[in-house]
Amino acid sequence: MAKKLHVKKGDLVQVNAGKDKGAVGKVIEAFPQEGKVRVEGANILTKHKKPSQAMPQGGIVKTEGKIDVSNVNLYCDTCGKGVRTAVKVDDEGKKVRVCKKCGKVLD
Repeated sequence: MAKKLHVKKGDLVQVNAGKDKGAVGKVIEAFPQEGKVRVEGANILTKHKKPSQAMPQGGIVKTEGKIDVSNVNLYCDTCGKGVRTAVKVDDEGKKVRVCKKCGKVLD
């Protein structure tokens, strides 16, 4: 069963655990079934590729690995760090995510 993630594709997040602690980047891809996300510039993996039609030389390729969603927080530029969020209903009746510290709308 898929988990409900607190971040989605395109969100700006800060990594709060692991070797890339403090790194800020955009969510490239979300995996709700696994409870993981792929963040731009964080958890860089080195893969050795065999020669193929697409890559005749083969070689070493660097890609972003998956990070557990519990290790990232939504980034608030007003606060300048990863923050916890609350859900509020705006004037039009839509649900929006807001920073718990400063109250800024993050959506």
